[in-house]
Amino acid sequence: MNEVNPTREDFAALLEESFSITSPTEGTVVKGTVVAIEKDLAVIDVGLKTEGRVAVKEFTSPGQDPDIEVGQEVEVYLERIENALGEAVLSRDKARREESWGRLEGSFERGEKVTGHIFNQVKGGFTVDLDGAVAFLPRSQVDIRPVRDVTPLMNTPQPFQILKMDKRRGNIVVSRRTVLEETRAEQRSELVQSLEEGQVIDGVVKNITDYGAFVDLGGIDGLLHVTDIAWRRINHPTEVLSIGQTVKVQIIRVNHETHRISLGMKQLEADPWEGIEAKYPVDAKFKGRVTNITDYGAFVELEPGIEGLIHVSEMSWTKKNVHPGKIVSTSQEVEVMVLEVDAVKRRISLGLKQTLDNPWESFAAQYPVGVTVEGEVKNKTEFGLFVGLDGDVDGMVHLSDLDWNRPGEDAIDDYSRGDEVKAVVLDVDVEKERISLGIKQVGGDPFAEAGNIRKGSVVTCEVIDVRDGGLDVRIADTDLSAFIRRSDLSRDRSEQRPERFAKGEKVDARVTNFDKKARKVSVSIKALEIAEEKEAVAQYGSSDSGASLGDILGAALKAREGDEGPEGSEGEGTETAEAAESTESAETAEGGETAEGGDGEEAAATGDEDKPAS
Repeated sequence: MNEVNPTREDFAALLEESFSITSPTEGTVVKGTVVAIEKDLAVIDVGLKTEGRVAVKEFTSPGQDPDIEVGQEVEVYLERIENALGEAVLSRDKARREESWGRLEGSFERGEKVTGHIFNQVKGGFTVDLDGAVAFLPRSQVDIRPVRDVTPLMNTPQPFQILKMDKRRGNIVVSRRTVLEETRAEQRSELVQSLEEGQVIDGVVKNITDYGAFVDLGGIDGLLHVTDIAWRRINHPTEVLSIGQTVKVQIIRVNHETHRISLGMKQLEADPWEGIEAKYPVDAKFKGRVTNITDYGAFVELEPGIEGLIHVSEMSWTKKNVHPGKIVSTSQEVEVMVLEVDAVKRRISLGLKQTLDNPWESFAAQYPVGVTVEGEVKNKTEFGLFVGLDGDVDGMVHLSDLDWNRPGEDAIDDYSRGDEVKAVVLDVDVEKERISLGIKQVGGDPFAEAGNIRKGSVVTCEVIDVRDGGLDVRIADTDLSAFIRRSDLSRDRSEQRPERFAKGEKVDARVTNFDKKARKVSVSIKALEIAEEKEAVAQYGSSDSGASLGDILGAALKAREGDEGPEGSEGEGTETAEAAESTESAETAEGGETAEGGDGEEAAATGDEDKPAS
């Protein structure tokens, strides 16, 4: 009977077994049927005592219309079997998320790309819907280059690469840039293989830098260097190009390993350097525009694509060590002369000063050698003075040309910068750009103007200075200076005292040395006295005749005053052979007397050298 009529316990067990098999479990994905759509809610029967309601928007994909209708079987996530209202709590989003996580984990492990929609912007990037699973797209992973506006990419299916997954935390990080780089690499490889050097192709300027522009050739970029944009000088690519501009370029070089491509625009035009020597012959003059100024010169554009350099040394005849910017300015039109043309190195050397008069030639023509000029002392150096002259040129006065009688080291102290001086032009070297001047020559050469003065002449001297060793004197009617040694002040040793003479006093002396070449003159009072004594003895008697020396000299002086006048020097032109002989005897006597003299004072005077005239 028990087998035919089950007990209450059997029924309860069967009922419980039925529920355990067919009842959905909370926290799982279950299948249900859409039984009704009420406004924005879908009523879904999942086989429970009550239905559940799910928002219609959960059945839509970003940017698409809802895809749901009554009777449609759908998968939903059962959060709770019954809530406080007695309804099942269902979620389509969580069901999709559970499904997506399973698929995404498989794609992540296999390194496959996934498809998603960028639907929102968050801090540091964007959120991407990967068919229910929400992933994070960092801003740096949106594109190969920074993208300012991502609106065109929003709610549009895009391929992504999963970089990181953490199901426990629900984090997924994806990258669009990785997909683009991979695609681009494939395209670049295919495109590079199809490119050849010399090929002409159209491209779009994508980016501009100081050194050139990057041109998109349809999936791969090539570099158009600033020097290959045009034959003429271009300071910056923006002078010719702009972003987005379509340009025709020629492929110069292709590196198939690094995928680097060098492009050129000027190569599509004729080379202006062909036949340059005939177009710009040496020494010909042309007009051009200054395009660039550097420390070493200025570049001048003779025609588009042809530039020459004016070196700083060829800019001015007179302005030395001056920056080129102080002579010419950018965009200034100037006349230049072609100095050298090198077609191989593509260089033209130009000269600016060659188109102007050479001031050294002009000076030489206007002021020949021997002419006296005036100028301002511009500079003092250890070897002389620099004097500014007409024509903005400088002349130099060497130390040796400052004074006839004093050393140049002493004479230069008389001059200062800014002093106006007169000088004689001694030499003009146009090639070396040198002008030699002389200040001492302005007053004439005292040796050249010495007249009949020679060795043996009797001259009148004026005492300039009295020193212990002798006298500084100037020969009358000349600019010749000499020094009379102490031993030459008198024939009588007791009279060989410099202090017995005074400045300004005039004395007669005999020239004992006159060397124009060495510019040296020596005079001696002692020699004159000896010569006069010899002459008197020869004419009026001898020491054996009974006449005293005083009588002889008195008679000689009387006769001389009567015949020659008061100035003893007037008779020097009629000197007899006996006078010349007396001169030699005087010099011999002088030497002998000096040799035998034992007086310390005389020895000191004898050791004093004759002072040169220059």
